[in-house]
Amino acid sequence: MGTRHLHLVSDSTGETLTVVANASMVQFDSPEPVRHTWAMLRYKHQVEDALRGIEANPGLVLFTIVDPEMRLALEKGCRKLGIKAVSVLDHALLAIGDWLDQPVRGRPGRQHRMNEEYFNRIEAMHFTLSHDDGQMVEDLDRADIVLVGVSRTSKTPTCMYLANRGYKAANVPLVPTVPLPTAVLGLQNVTVIGLTTSPDRLVQIRRNRLLSLHETDQTDYADPEQVMAEIASAKRLFARQRWPMIDVSRKSIEESAAAILNIHNRRLEELQEIAE
Repeated sequence: MGTRHLHLVSDSTGETLTVVANASMVQFDSPEPVRHTWAMLRYKHQVEDALRGIEANPGLVLFTIVDPEMRLALEKGCRKLGIKAVSVLDHALLAIGDWLDQPVRGRPGRQHRMNEEYFNRIEAMHFTLSHDDGQMVEDLDRADIVLVGVSRTSKTPTCMYLANRGYKAANVPLVPTVPLPTAVLGLQNVTVIGLTTSPDRLVQIRRNRLLSLHETDQTDYADPEQVMAEIASAKRLFARQRWPMIDVSRKSIEESAAAILNIHNRRLEELQEIAE
């Protein structure tokens, strides 16, 4: 089939296009195309630069450009090259516009304006970075979500994903022979969730981790019996504390985060019902 090229053309950061492309490509068995990202296009000469790149590596063009003149220049250029160009937001914008009975405001990068939501995300990111891997447990009551689990259950990347969504997420590791801090056990107004995984998968992940660190000595860290004991102990702890548990064995970070947010939102709804 040869190399396929996918061009993502945006008047903003290109984040929306990346998400759409990722979500779409996983539905196909074809090899990943070579991606070319043309971001922050605000002037006509930048569109012309992108078109030259598209001409050099012909392929499908996905774009999010709201300025009519810029969009027309891109579409005309692609037609001239005989290349298909698709605006990924058109159907959604038209549907929402009809629903609201309002016209679309064609302002490039509008979704990334520095509003309250933006600053909340920055604050959440700072919180998560400073509360990674059991740090600063004394003020975990400021968190929205706390993840607890044995080593290598994707606690840190999941917390970073949640922070990027605006949630103050912290994580605390379960270490054999080291008691869990009482500050964690006593959390009341925070959603605490336990993460677990299958022993076989965890053994393999830990072995790969040791190899990446050039550790050749035998340790309990990746010993199958030790790993099984750690997971069993973690599950008993989660049950005692009545913390909901998520098995991340076959979940991506995004899927784990979605399950976590479902639990968190249900908890908030229950608290709201009690308050009313």
